[in-house]
Amino acid sequence: MSTSPLKESVIPKLPPPTPASLLDPPSPRTHRALRRLQSAHSLGQSNSQPSLISQQHKQAIQANQTTSDNSSIPQHSRGRSNSDATNMMPPNLGAAGRRPITSRRPVAADALSLDRLIRDGPPDGDLVGALESVRLKVLGQGIKSDTDGMSSLRIYVWLILLNGPVLNTDDYLSLIHRGASPAYSKIRNDTFRTLKKDPLFKRRVSEASIIRLLNAVAWKLHDAKEERAENLRQLTGGNISEASSPELSTPSRSRNRALTLTTEGSDAGGSEPSIYVQGMNVIAAPFLYAARSETEAFAAFYRLITNECPGYVRSAMDGVHKGLALVDKVLAIVDPKLSMYLIGKGMSAKIYAFASVTTLCACTPPLPQVLRVWDFLFAYGVHLNLLCIVAQLVILRNSILSSPSPTKILRQFPPITAETVIEVTLSIVKKIPDDVFAEIVTHAK
Repeated sequence: MSTSPLKESVIPKLPPPTPASLLDPPSPRTHRALRRLQSAHSLGQSNSQPSLISQQHKQAIQANQTTSDNSSIPQHSRGRSNSDATNMMPPNLGAAGRRPITSRRPVAADALSLDRLIRDGPPDGDLVGALESVRLKVLGQGIKSDTDGMSSLRIYVWLILLNGPVLNTDDYLSLIHRGASPAYSKIRNDTFRTLKKDPLFKRRVSEASIIRLLNAVAWKLHDAKEERAENLRQLTGGNISEASSPELSTPSRSRNRALTLTTEGSDAGGSEPSIYVQGMNVIAAPFLYAARSETEAFAAFYRLITNECPGYVRSAMDGVHKGLALVDKVLAIVDPKLSMYLIGKGMSAKIYAFASVTTLCACTPPLPQVLRVWDFLFAYGVHLNLLCIVAQLVILRNSILSSPSPTKILRQFPPITAETVIEVTLSIVKKIPDDVFAEIVTHAK
């Protein structure tokens, strides 16, 4: 095996464990401080320093100006949910391609708590350092939550790490008021099964909320498909026949086609984005559980599936199948004996890991632990979910090797323990050659 240049990198020294009193505060229902925030995008009060998102907005604007005086920083005077900005993340600041093992210089943001850093924004305007500090705090200290996994801060951290898009609440409501989407019947066939065995989820999230969110997402994806078809029609002058390009049919026929869309992609090519595929309901579930409004959950969920893992929601789910092949490849690198044993039993990743890849491990209880795993994934890249799956196999290694029928063990993965899975995942990262890691990073695109 070739040696990876990053193989000798050092895992950052993490601060000592936070006292249990900080990790398990009372239910966030007793905390009213962040309830004054009007949306996930207004993360600071008007009389405080601009928030981290506001700093991103300011830097994106200043990057397009040719002025030599950057000393004055305008205050963000309106809630982000009403902003007209589009992409506020400066280039090369995303988590994609990032290995969660690095050496770095201390920055001023390190001295602030995660709560204060999110609320007040980066000290000294150091956006890059503040984002890296947020990632390290998420990795080392975690996001404070109660025993049910509830946190008044988590959804804001997620939106920042995902660079969540600007969304006016009225825009979400307009999607809701359009009624049943073309994928409505398929959505209704799945929503009642969403985490049905999880009492915490059922107590907090109604099926109606899941239906509304997925239906709104389906409309937004449907509109994007119609826009692409219209753009293509204009580029070709409308000369492409309907037989060769069904997307360019008349509006009435296009509507009829949309009403018959299926997750199998029977009416579209394998690379054609679908407006709903099986598993999207489970991915949406943690967002609805963690968010303080459906609008926040919609913004984060839509950003995830369209930017981080669009290959998972295409008709042919090609990103999922690439991910399953990479789980087999990574397991063979990390633990050849375990890999050969499973292959000898006829158990490739597509047999036992399909649900875990498709849902980013959200199908494995308990939900509070899944939220902690997602904190890590959003901080350092959703692609690392593949390594989290391999980590669960490594944790179960002895049980699998001693079982004549490992199918019984892996039919439903045992309850996940976030800290252990993340720790093993970090150890696995160092063993992956750079070329394989590059495949992992891009598999879901």
